[in-house]
Amino acid sequence: MTTAATNPAAIEQWPQPARQAARRLLDTYGAPHEATDSALTWHGVGPWKRITASRAYAEHNFPAPHTDSIEAVIDYPVPVAMYSTLARFDGSLTLDRTTGEVRSRCHDEPANLLTLNLMHDIVEGTRSPDQARAYYTKEFLDARRGKPTPYMTALRFTPHSAPDPDTPLISDSDLTAAEAEATPT
Repeated sequence: MTTAATNPAAIEQWPQPARQAARRLLDTYGAPHEATDSALTWHGVGPWKRITASRAYAEHNFPAPHTDSIEAVIDYPVPVAMYSTLARFDGSLTLDRTTGEVRSRCHDEPANLLTLNLMHDIVEGTRSPDQARAYYTKEFLDARRGKPTPYMTALRFTPHSAPDPDTPLISDSDLTAAEAEATPT
């Protein structure tokens, strides 16, 4: 049986929006490092910690109706106080405090670059979420017009690792005491 895991051409069985997006990544990066029937993943290519093309896609209406099936991941330390601010900017942005990763899920790689560059602007305080949404819309349209799109061509900052495993609230002695109190079954 031929699957995406043994032959990326098996994406021909994927829904059309996901298939087109995956083809663009295959054309850019070649064979994936990992492949299953539902996803193709590349590690350490382009500016990405990893980038994944998924068979599953989500309908997304900002700034215009499209589908999101390409998830780009970078290491980026988002201050916890910025989480709700960034949620107002774009629902396709996912923040993982524990691993220190930020994920953008868009229809293609340039849109992920745009989202992450604007996320950085918001974190740095150079744009508000509303200003970022307005700029996103402008650059999205400029791409269709064939005009320059500086936020869609490369990351405008350097990603860096900053995992935050949080602070333990339970000591080893508390755990040991709790285990000692357990009722045998």
